[in-house]
Amino acid sequence: MRLLVHSARQVVQVCDQGQRSLRGADMDRLAVLTAETDSAGLAVAVDSDGRIAAIGTNKTVLAAYPESRFDQVVDATGRVLLPGLVDAHTHPVWSGDRVDEFAMKLAGATYMEVHQAGGGINFTVQRTRAACEADLLEALLPRLHRMLISGTTLAECKSGYGLNTVTEVKQLRVLEAARSHTPVQISSTFCGAHSVPRGKTSSEATNIVINEMVPEIKRLQESGELAVDSIDVFCEKGVFNVDETRRILQAGKEQGWLINFHGEELNPLGSAEMGAELGAAAISHLEHVSEEGMRAMSAAGTVAVLLPTTAYILRLRPPPARQLIEHGVPVALGTDFNPNAYCLSMPLVMHLACVTLGLTMQEALAAATINSAASLGRGDTHGSLEVGKQADMVVLDAPSWKHLIYQFGEASNIISHVIKAGQVVHSRPGAAGPGSQF
Repeated sequence: MRLLVHSARQVVQVCDQGQRSLRGADMDRLAVLTAETDSAGLAVAVDSDGRIAAIGTNKTVLAAYPESRFDQVVDATGRVLLPGLVDAHTHPVWSGDRVDEFAMKLAGATYMEVHQAGGGINFTVQRTRAACEADLLEALLPRLHRMLISGTTLAECKSGYGLNTVTEVKQLRVLEAARSHTPVQISSTFCGAHSVPRGKTSSEATNIVINEMVPEIKRLQESGELAVDSIDVFCEKGVFNVDETRRILQAGKEQGWLINFHGEELNPLGSAEMGAELGAAAISHLEHVSEEGMRAMSAAGTVAVLLPTTAYILRLRPPPARQLIEHGVPVALGTDFNPNAYCLSMPLVMHLACVTLGLTMQEALAAATINSAASLGRGDTHGSLEVGKQADMVVLDAPSWKHLIYQFGEASNIISHVIKAGQVVHSRPGAAGPGSQF
C-alpha cells in the first residue's frame, strides 16, 4: 500500500455517492465525516496505484488492511483532510509582467482602454514570442509550486500569449515539459484565439486558428509530443464574435477536445447559449450571462467557471453566482492567474467567492473541487475523496475545513501536507513529516 493518513479529526469527502458535479442546493450539502472523539480518529488508505482504497475510522481502515505495510504514513491527529483543490482557469505561461497596467486601472482605465493603448494581452504576446522555451519553463515552475503549497493539485493551464502557430506550440511544449518537474497535474488548453493579432482582422485570425494552428497542434498530439485537452476562445466584442467563436470551437471539438471558453465577460453576446448548444464542458467569466444562457447551460450540463479575482481587479459587476446556482448550473472557481490577475491561491479565490459573489463556504469548496474537476472532464476521477478516485488530498492544521476560507490569505500557513496520487509532495516547514509505518 502506498499511503496511510490516520487519526484525522475531519475528512471532507465533498461527495460520497459518485456524483460528477454538484448543482443547486446540493452544492451546499457536502459529505463530511467527523470523528466522534479525538481518540477515535479517521483514516484514508491509498493503494499502490495512487487511488483511495478505504475511508473510515482508524479501526475499520486498519482492520481492512491488517497485514499491509504502507510506504508512507501521515499522522493527522487533530487535523482535517479534504480533496486537493482544482484550479479551473489559469494562463500560467508568459513572459513580461504588466504591473504598470495596475496603476492605469487604479486611475480608472477600463480593460479595453488598456488593450487599445498597447497593453493587455498583446503586450504579453510580444514578450512571450521573444522568450525561449527554457526561460518560459523557468518562470512557470515557481508559479506551479506556489499553486501547490496553497493546495492546488490539478490546474487547467492555457496557451494564448502566442497568437501565431510557432508561439502557441511553444507554450504548449512548455506545459508538456513542466509535467515531469511538478506534482501539479496539468490539464492543457489551446487558446490560440485569445486575442486578435496586430495587423489582422478577427476573420483572418479565425481562419489562421482553424486552418493552421489546430491542424499543427493535432499533428503534434497524434505524434505524442503534446497532450491537449481543451480549446478556448475569448468571445468578446472587439475580439472574436459569436459566429467566429463557434467556428473555432467546432474545429476543436472535431479533434476531440473539450470546449472550455471565455464568454459574456464584458458584454452580453449570447455566447452562453451558443456554447451550451455545442455541448461546452465549461464557460468562464459570465459576468453578463442572460437568463436564457443560464437555462441553456443548465440543460446542457455546462459548468460555469467563475473568476472573482478578475471581477475584483477590473471592477466589473460580479457574475450572477446565486442565479446560476438557482438555475441548476454547476458552478466552479478558478484563479484566472495571468499578468492581469496575479493570483495563485485557490483558498484566496474561495474567500473572494464567498464575500463578493455570495457563495456559502460549502458552495465555495464544492466549486473549487468536484465542480472544477467536472469543468475539465475529470469529475469521475478527481475532486472528491471517494474509494476508487485518485488520492489527491490536503491536510489542514486546523479544527475545521472552514479555516481554509476563513483565514484570509493564510492557506500556506495552515496546510501541513499536500498529497498527490498518494504521495506526499509538500510538507510545510515545521509540520510533522510522514513516517514509514503506523
